[in-house]
Amino acid sequence: MPTLEDLESHRRELTGYCYRMLGSGAEAEDAVQETMLRAWRALGRFQGRSSLRSWLYRIGTNVCLDMLSSAQRRARPMDMGPARSPHGPLGEILQDSAWLEPVPDERVLPEGDPAEVVESRETVRLAFVAALQTLPPRQRAALILCEVLHWKASEAAELLGTSTAAINSALQRARATIEDLDTGEIPATTSERELLDRYVDAFQRYDMQALTALIHEDATQSMPPYELWLSGREHIFSFWVGPGAACRGSRVLAAGKANGLPAFGQYKPSESGSGYDPWALQVLDVRDGRVAEFTFFLATPRIFPLFGLPERLDAHGSPGA
Repeated sequence: MPTLEDLESHRRELTGYCYRMLGSGAEAEDAVQETMLRAWRALGRFQGRSSLRSWLYRIGTNVCLDMLSSAQRRARPMDMGPARSPHGPLGEILQDSAWLEPVPDERVLPEGDPAEVVESRETVRLAFVAALQTLPPRQRAALILCEVLHWKASEAAELLGTSTAAINSALQRARATIEDLDTGEIPATTSERELLDRYVDAFQRYDMQALTALIHEDATQSMPPYELWLSGREHIFSFWVGPGAACRGSRVLAAGKANGLPAFGQYKPSESGSGYDPWALQVLDVRDGRVAEFTFFLATPRIFPLFGLPERLDAHGSPGA
């Protein structure tokens, strides 16, 4: 009989699957925890007619489909309306379930083969996961199982309780939908570390002149859960020195990678006058040696724990009260 350790060996891959299904790192963690709980309770009834992996995916798929039955589609701000003026209103604050949320690479990407890691990283990019959310849930599951995890259509059909022909039809429709959407390119890695070091230094100094050389002229910025998103470096800078000027003097901590992209925890000077309070998880899309897209995720109580970021920084910029 499989052991708890056997179940846990599939956690990372299952988390990646659930994240692509749900579009939220926190919800994916919840879904996998529920999957493990259901599997553990039913372990005595597992008869080995399918592999343990397939059995867990069947449970995990049902958990995700249950969670999606009453949920709205998660999206990015740029999927919901046109770019706005940097001097206008931030727009409505929508509930957390409306926005695509990030996930740490280390929670969802496989270990080992570098080529497999690169391929998997492309399929958790924010633009790609946002595109997945446009698909009906069962069609989404079929595409992830067959195109991302490389299951046979017959295996996906057995898991989803349908025919191979139905899966092939669903895949054809899903591919057509995804191909019509711009899911971006794999970010460049050459000299990326140097670029990011320069970005952190310039951002912490709030040096717009230095930042100009690091950001594409047609870059974009969004700040979930606000509807606002900005198009163009000029508008981004106008916002940073205008409505967003409270970010001046921020401290930035490296947070590894989110969705295959560099991530940083940003802490603004505290209104109390002492230390720094959490403000955003910055996720930067680097292309052709410059930053092409900023996503500032502001739901820090939900997101920072996933990335192991401290609750706040002290007056010296170190983790503390």
